[in-house]
Amino acid sequence: QVQLVESGGGLVQPGGSLRLSCAVSGSFFSIYAMGWYRQAPGKQRELVARITRITKGGSTNYADSVKGRFTISRDNAKNTVYLQMNSLKPEDTAVYYCNRAGESGSLWSWGQGTQVTVSS
Repeated sequence: QVQLVESGGGLVQPGGSLRLSCAVSGSFFSIYAMGWYRQAPGKQRELVARITRITKGGSTNYADSVKGRFTISRDNAKNTVYLQMNSLKPEDTAVYYCNRAGESGSLWSWGQGTQVTVSS
């Protein structure tokens, strides 16, 4: 059973930065494309950043709303995926989750997420 543990969220002023981490238990982490998702109050969960497995080049994709501000990365030795968030805006306020982000659409059970609040 894979477990996902997100951390690094908090309260930050507009224009600030945060770095989120997601530790993934279990083996074979490196073979999966991974993503960061977020869910704002009253909205559906959305995929905001994706990184392919290293054997597919570790390429990244971003939602238009975060492109140029967020950077996803992974450390396969640590079974961890990161999300560096810069130039944060109030509309980035949400609970952030990590999970698989492969073409099949299969997901692991969701972790608890980490709250990000952007407010002055």
